[in-house]
Amino acid sequence: MIAHALIATLALVAGQTAPRISTSRGTPVPVFPQGEVQTINLIEWNSNQFPRIYERSDQLPLTDAEVAKLAKAGFTSAQLIKMIEERRCACDASADGLIRLKQEGVPQEVLSAISLHGLAPNRALNLLVTLDFTGESRSAREAFLYFFVEDGDITRVLTLNIPDLLQNQNAHESMVDRSDILRARLVRRIELPGQVTLTKYGPHRVLVAASASPTLTHPSQLTELERSKAQVYTFDYPRASLQNLCRLTAGYRQDAVLAYKWRFEGSRFECEWN
Repeated sequence: MIAHALIATLALVAGQTAPRISTSRGTPVPVFPQGEVQTINLIEWNSNQFPRIYERSDQLPLTDAEVAKLAKAGFTSAQLIKMIEERRCACDASADGLIRLKQEGVPQEVLSAISLHGLAPNRALNLLVTLDFTGESRSAREAFLYFFVEDGDITRVLTLNIPDLLQNQNAHESMVDRSDILRARLVRRIELPGQVTLTKYGPHRVLVAASASPTLTHPSQLTELERSKAQVYTFDYPRASLQNLCRLTAGYRQDAVLAYKWRFEGSRFECEWN
Protein backbone atom coordinates (compact mmCIF):
# COMPACT_ATOMS: atom_id res chain seq x y z
CA MET A 1 0.00 0.00 0.00
CA ILE A 2 1.45 3.33 -1.02
CA ALA A 3 0.03 6.32 0.79
CA HIS A 4 0.16 9.47 -1.31
CA ALA A 5 -0.47 11.68 1.69
CA LEU A 6 -0.38 15.18 0.38
CA ILE A 7 -2.19 18.45 0.46
CA ALA A 8 0.06 20.12 -2.09
CA THR A 9 1.91 18.27 -4.85
CA LEU A 10 4.22 19.42 -7.61
CA ALA A 11 4.47 17.33 -10.76
CA LEU A 12 8.21 17.80 -11.11
CA VAL A 13 8.63 15.83 -14.31
CA ALA A 14 5.65 17.30 -16.10
CA GLY A 15 6.54 20.84 -15.05
CA GLN A 16 3.05 21.60 -13.76
CA THR A 17 2.48 24.38 -11.27
CA ALA A 18 1.86 23.21 -7.71
CA PRO A 19 -1.05 24.49 -5.64
CA ARG A 20 0.28 26.72 -2.87
CA ILE A 21 -0.53 26.68 0.82
CA SER A 22 -1.22 30.17 2.09
CA THR A 23 -2.02 31.78 5.44
CA SER A 24 -4.13 34.44 3.80
CA ARG A 25 -6.21 32.37 1.41
CA GLY A 26 -6.91 28.74 0.65
CA THR A 27 -5.73 26.11 3.13
CA PRO A 28 -3.80 27.72 6.01
CA VAL A 29 -0.36 26.53 7.08
CA PRO A 30 -1.03 24.30 10.12
CA VAL A 31 0.08 25.23 13.61
CA PHE A 32 3.04 23.11 14.72
CA PRO A 33 3.75 22.32 18.40
CA GLN A 34 5.67 24.96 20.34
CA GLY A 35 7.43 22.43 22.58
CA GLU A 36 10.73 20.62 22.08
CA VAL A 37 12.65 21.03 18.81
CA GLN A 38 15.12 18.52 17.39
CA THR A 39 17.24 19.47 14.38
CA ILE A 40 18.88 17.16 11.81
CA ASN A 41 21.45 18.38 9.27
CA LEU A 42 20.67 16.33 6.17
CA ILE A 43 24.21 16.67 4.80
CA GLU A 44 25.22 14.28 7.58
CA TRP A 45 23.14 11.61 5.80
CA ASN A 46 25.45 11.77 2.78
CA SER A 47 27.25 8.47 3.41
CA ASN A 48 24.25 6.51 4.74
CA GLN A 49 23.13 3.31 3.06
CA PHE A 50 19.82 3.14 1.22
CA PRO A 51 16.99 1.62 3.27
CA ARG A 52 16.07 -1.99 2.63
CA ILE A 53 13.30 -2.48 0.07
CA TYR A 54 11.09 -5.51 0.65
CA GLU A 55 9.69 -7.47 -2.26
CA ARG A 56 5.97 -7.04 -2.67
CA SER A 57 3.67 -9.94 -1.99
CA ASP A 58 0.05 -10.50 -2.92
CA GLN A 59 -0.51 -11.53 0.69
CA LEU A 60 0.12 -8.55 2.94
CA PRO A 61 0.65 -8.95 6.69
CA LEU A 62 -2.55 -9.36 8.69
CA THR A 63 -3.83 -6.46 10.78
CA ASP A 64 -5.54 -6.40 14.18
CA ALA A 65 -8.90 -5.81 12.54
CA GLU A 66 -8.43 -8.70 10.11
CA VAL A 67 -7.45 -11.14 12.88
CA ALA A 68 -10.50 -10.15 14.93
CA LYS A 69 -12.75 -10.40 11.86
CA LEU A 70 -11.47 -13.88 11.00
CA ALA A 71 -11.91 -15.04 14.60
CA LYS A 72 -15.51 -13.81 14.64
CA ALA A 73 -16.12 -15.53 11.29
CA GLY A 74 -15.35 -18.90 12.85
CA PHE A 75 -11.79 -19.60 11.74
CA THR A 76 -10.14 -22.01 14.16
CA SER A 77 -7.15 -21.09 16.29
CA ALA A 78 -4.98 -23.46 14.25
CA GLN A 79 -6.01 -21.77 11.01
CA LEU A 80 -5.37 -18.29 12.39
CA ILE A 81 -1.98 -19.27 13.81
CA LYS A 82 -0.92 -20.76 10.46
CA MET A 83 -1.90 -17.55 8.64
CA ILE A 84 0.00 -15.43 11.18
CA GLU A 85 3.09 -17.64 10.81
CA GLU A 86 2.97 -17.44 7.02
CA ARG A 87 1.97 -13.81 6.53
CA ARG A 88 3.14 -12.21 9.79
CA CYS A 89 0.98 -9.70 11.60
CA ALA A 90 1.27 -5.92 11.55
CA CYS A 91 -0.59 -5.92 14.83
CA ASP A 92 -0.45 -3.97 18.06
CA ALA A 93 1.22 -6.52 20.33
CA SER A 94 1.40 -4.14 23.28
CA ALA A 95 -0.52 -4.98 26.45
CA ASP A 96 -3.36 -2.65 25.45
CA GLY A 97 -3.43 -4.08 21.94
CA LEU A 98 -3.63 -7.68 23.13
CA ILE A 99 -6.37 -6.77 25.62
CA ARG A 100 -8.42 -5.21 22.81
CA LEU A 101 -8.02 -8.32 20.67
CA LYS A 102 -9.02 -10.56 23.58
CA GLN A 103 -12.12 -8.44 24.17
CA GLU A 104 -13.01 -8.94 20.49
CA GLY A 105 -12.94 -12.70 20.94
CA VAL A 106 -9.48 -13.64 19.68
CA PRO A 107 -8.41 -16.90 21.43
CA GLN A 108 -5.47 -16.94 23.84
CA GLU A 109 -3.30 -19.21 21.64
CA VAL A 110 -3.75 -16.78 18.73
CA LEU A 111 -2.71 -13.89 20.96
CA SER A 112 0.43 -15.85 21.82
CA ALA A 113 1.15 -16.29 18.10
CA ILE A 114 0.73 -12.55 17.55
CA SER A 115 3.23 -11.86 20.34
CA LEU A 116 5.69 -14.31 18.77
CA HIS A 117 5.28 -13.55 15.06
CA GLY A 118 4.04 -9.96 15.05
CA LEU A 119 6.17 -7.38 13.27
CA ALA A 120 8.38 -5.28 15.52
CA PRO A 121 6.99 -1.82 16.33
CA ASN A 122 8.19 1.04 14.16
CA ARG A 123 10.65 3.20 16.09
CA ALA A 124 11.93 5.47 13.33
CA LEU A 125 10.87 6.54 9.86
CA ASN A 126 13.15 5.58 6.97
CA LEU A 127 13.30 8.67 4.78
CA LEU A 128 14.90 9.02 1.36
CA VAL A 129 15.38 12.66 0.37
CA THR A 130 16.01 13.23 -3.34
CA LEU A 131 17.14 16.60 -4.75
CA ASP A 132 16.87 17.21 -8.51
CA PHE A 133 18.72 20.17 -10.06
CA THR A 134 17.84 21.13 -13.64
CA GLY A 135 20.14 23.61 -15.37
CA GLU A 136 23.61 25.05 -14.84
CA SER A 137 23.14 27.51 -11.98
CA ARG A 138 25.70 28.14 -9.23
CA SER A 139 23.68 29.28 -6.19
CA ALA A 140 20.11 29.17 -4.89
CA ARG A 141 17.65 32.03 -4.42
CA GLU A 142 16.78 30.55 -1.01
CA ALA A 143 19.91 28.75 0.12
CA PHE A 144 18.24 26.57 2.76
CA LEU A 145 15.61 23.87 2.49
CA TYR A 146 13.59 22.86 5.55
CA PHE A 147 11.40 19.86 6.34
CA PHE A 148 9.39 20.35 9.53
CA VAL A 149 7.92 17.09 10.88
CA GLU A 150 5.24 17.17 13.56
CA ASP A 151 5.68 14.45 16.21
CA GLY A 152 3.30 14.99 19.10
CA ASP A 153 4.74 17.82 21.21
CA ILE A 154 8.02 17.73 19.28
CA THR A 155 8.87 19.51 16.03
CA ARG A 156 11.62 17.68 14.17
CA VAL A 157 13.51 20.00 11.83
CA LEU A 158 15.44 18.61 8.87
CA THR A 159 17.60 21.31 7.33
CA LEU A 160 19.74 21.37 4.20
CA ASN A 161 22.30 23.96 3.08
CA ILE A 162 21.96 23.82 -0.72
CA PRO A 163 25.31 25.52 -1.63
CA ASP A 164 27.21 23.18 0.72
CA LEU A 165 25.40 20.17 -0.73
CA LEU A 166 26.29 21.13 -4.31
CA GLN A 167 29.97 21.58 -3.42
CA ASN A 168 30.20 18.14 -1.80
CA GLN A 169 31.39 14.88 -3.26
CA ASN A 170 28.11 13.09 -2.60
CA ALA A 171 27.97 9.34 -2.13
CA HIS A 172 24.63 8.96 -3.93
CA GLU A 173 24.76 11.30 -6.91
CA SER A 174 23.93 10.74 -10.57
CA MET A 175 23.02 12.53 -13.78
CA VAL A 176 19.53 11.75 -15.08
CA ASP A 177 18.79 12.25 -18.78
CA ARG A 178 15.44 13.99 -19.27
CA SER A 179 16.04 15.08 -22.84
CA ASP A 180 13.19 15.27 -25.31
CA ILE A 181 12.94 15.83 -29.06
CA LEU A 182 13.20 19.59 -28.61
CA ARG A 183 16.18 19.91 -26.28
CA ALA A 184 18.80 18.05 -24.33
CA ARG A 185 18.36 18.21 -20.58
CA LEU A 186 20.40 16.61 -17.83
CA VAL A 187 19.32 16.65 -14.19
CA ARG A 188 21.80 16.39 -11.34
CA ARG A 189 20.25 14.10 -8.72
CA ILE A 190 21.49 13.80 -5.13
CA GLU A 191 19.95 11.26 -2.75
CA LEU A 192 20.22 11.40 1.04
CA PRO A 193 18.92 8.35 2.97
CA GLY A 194 18.43 8.40 6.72
CA GLN A 195 16.10 7.86 9.65
CA VAL A 196 13.85 10.20 11.61
CA THR A 197 12.84 9.08 15.09
CA LEU A 198 9.08 9.28 15.65
CA THR A 199 7.52 8.71 19.04
CA LYS A 200 3.85 8.97 18.05
CA TYR A 201 1.81 6.67 15.83
CA GLY A 202 -1.04 7.87 13.66
CA PRO A 203 -1.36 11.13 11.68
CA HIS A 204 1.68 13.36 11.20
CA ARG A 205 2.21 16.53 9.20
CA VAL A 206 5.24 17.57 7.16
CA LEU A 207 5.87 21.13 5.99
CA VAL A 208 8.42 21.73 3.22
CA ALA A 209 9.76 25.25 2.72
CA ALA A 210 12.71 27.05 1.13
CA SER A 211 14.22 29.96 3.03
CA ALA A 212 17.12 32.41 2.97
CA SER A 213 17.57 31.99 6.74
CA PRO A 214 20.07 29.39 8.04
CA THR A 215 18.75 29.27 11.62
CA LEU A 216 15.05 28.36 11.48
CA THR A 217 13.80 26.00 14.20
CA HIS A 218 10.04 26.32 13.72
CA PRO A 219 7.60 27.02 10.84
CA SER A 220 6.40 30.16 12.63
CA GLN A 221 9.78 31.75 11.82
CA LEU A 222 9.18 31.60 8.06
CA THR A 223 8.45 34.90 6.35
CA GLU A 224 4.98 35.49 4.96
CA LEU A 225 6.28 34.92 1.42
CA GLU A 226 8.04 31.69 2.43
CA ARG A 227 4.90 30.46 4.17
CA SER A 228 2.82 31.21 1.10
CA LYS A 229 5.08 28.93 -0.97
CA ALA A 230 5.31 26.15 1.63
CA GLN A 231 3.82 22.73 0.96
CA VAL A 232 2.10 20.60 3.59
CA TYR A 233 1.71 16.83 3.59
CA THR A 234 0.09 14.38 5.98
CA PHE A 235 0.86 10.71 6.52
CA ASP A 236 -0.40 8.01 8.87
CA TYR A 237 2.49 6.37 10.74
CA PRO A 238 1.57 2.74 11.58
CA ARG A 239 2.55 1.03 14.80
CA ALA A 240 4.04 -1.86 12.81
CA SER A 241 4.60 -2.53 9.11
CA LEU A 242 6.67 -4.74 6.83
CA GLN A 243 7.91 -1.77 4.83
CA ASN A 244 8.69 1.58 6.43
CA LEU A 245 9.80 4.10 3.84
CA CYS A 246 8.86 7.64 2.87
CA ARG A 247 10.28 9.44 -0.15
CA LEU A 248 10.57 13.20 -0.27
CA THR A 249 11.64 14.69 -3.60
CA ALA A 250 12.47 18.37 -4.05
CA GLY A 251 13.16 20.05 -7.38
CA TYR A 252 15.30 23.05 -8.33
CA ARG A 253 15.43 24.68 -11.75
CA GLN A 254 17.60 27.34 -13.33
CA ASP A 255 15.92 30.70 -12.77
CA ALA A 256 14.50 32.26 -15.94
CA VAL A 257 15.68 35.76 -14.98
CA LEU A 258 18.80 35.17 -12.87
CA ALA A 259 20.33 32.28 -14.79
CA TYR A 260 23.13 31.79 -12.25
CA LYS A 261 20.63 30.99 -9.47
CA TRP A 262 18.54 27.92 -8.69
CA ARG A 263 14.83 28.41 -8.02
CA PHE A 264 13.01 26.00 -5.72
CA GLU A 265 10.21 24.42 -7.77
CA GLY A 266 8.46 22.38 -5.11
CA SER A 267 8.30 18.89 -3.66
CA ARG A 268 6.57 15.53 -3.76
CA PHE A 269 6.01 13.15 -0.84
CA GLU A 270 4.84 9.54 -0.58
CA CYS A 271 5.08 6.70 1.93
CA GLU A 272 5.03 2.93 1.62
CA TRP A 273 4.20 0.71 4.57
CA ASN A 274 3.38 -2.82 3.32
